[in-house]
Amino acid sequence: MTHLQVGDSAPDFAISNQSGEIIRLSDFSGKKLIIFFYPKDNTPGCTAESCNLKDNYSDLLDKGFEVVGVSADDAVSHQKFITKFSLPYNLLADTNKEMINSYGVWGEKKFMGKVYDGIHRTTFIVNDGIVEKIFLKVKTKEHSNQIIESYK
Repeated sequence: MTHLQVGDSAPDFAISNQSGEIIRLSDFSGKKLIIFFYPKDNTPGCTAESCNLKDNYSDLLDKGFEVVGVSADDAVSHQKFITKFSLPYNLLADTNKEMINSYGVWGEKKFMGKVYDGIHRTTFIVNDGIVEKIFLKVKTKEHSNQIIESYK
């Protein structure tokens, strides 16, 4: 779905997190940043993916990764989601879909015979401003392993 490819410059961003703090791509200089785009807080697939990244967060940190999640939900929704599942990383509230569109993850989706626009579950690994890996087929219940295995 995305127009970005491995080796491209990652689109810059400055987006509010769950606490209203502005998070920028430059905040992660020197780290491999996992940016996972997901459709909606508190839905089954999004919860599975978020909790899998949480459960393996210390392993990811040990391997030089940092994690941010992005959806079009607002900061209040993100804070409730973080509190409910004890998520240790920032969730970015891209309510105007600027980052979502710049990474090319918004588009037509089909579910149970219905066609609608929404976020395509996609993960980017950005290293020093460059897209290093893209996951278009995210395995929600084992996403952290999917990421770690791709670096072996």
